[in-house]
Amino acid sequence: MKKTNRNLMLCAMIFVVSLVVANMVTAKTFTTGIPLFGHDIILPGAVFCYALTFLMTDVVGEIWGKREAQTVVLCGFVCQVFALILVLFTQTLPAVNPDMQHAYDMLLGQNAVFVLGSMTAYLLSQSWDVVIFHKLRNHFVSNTGEGVAKRWIWNNASTMTSQIIDTAVFIIISFGFGMGWIFHLETLPQLGGMIVGQYLLKFVLAALDTPVFYFLTRRSHAGLQVGKQVSVLDA
Repeated sequence: MKKTNRNLMLCAMIFVVSLVVANMVTAKTFTTGIPLFGHDIILPGAVFCYALTFLMTDVVGEIWGKREAQTVVLCGFVCQVFALILVLFTQTLPAVNPDMQHAYDMLLGQNAVFVLGSMTAYLLSQSWDVVIFHKLRNHFVSNTGEGVAKRWIWNNASTMTSQIIDTAVFIIISFGFGMGWIFHLETLPQLGGMIVGQYLLKFVLAALDTPVFYFLTRRSHAGLQVGKQVSVLDA
């Protein structure tokens, strides 16, 4: 992917759309049928959308830098709040069909605790992702010069660790406190199973997006390699 304003806008658009859609579909949960701690692992529909957001911030950070990645994260938060305002405003409008209003409330009328959990998890995990990504990248590129060979390290390490924060914060706030699971011994295993199960899937998704990350950032590292060859010749 070339370092152009058009491509930056495309990555930002994919990031924002994935983020907004994630908040709309997160209310739909599905079971994997895989038991853990005595309960089947339950996942939100947003799990795949969120995987795209972390991929996009990594791509933007790799090609355009830390500052642009942080800008994308901040813009995503603003768009998320704006989308929530529009959804809530539309919800207050009088409906012609009561069944349609009920369906709207069920799908988009998110509980305030879920919104708080989602927003908090988003800010903490995405900010962590950007910081760790660039700390590791700067270490390997500046100190060791192994940028091309070690690219998978900062891509996976930043995403996999940030997903721990995202999963734990969202589930503890939304289900632990919001639904009271954290206060009852019988629901604690289900809470723990949901955190572990969701993180394991996100871990796998983070690993699977590595070839995509390499493909999208290949041009930037081709330029880095050319720069190194020129430096060697000058020396």
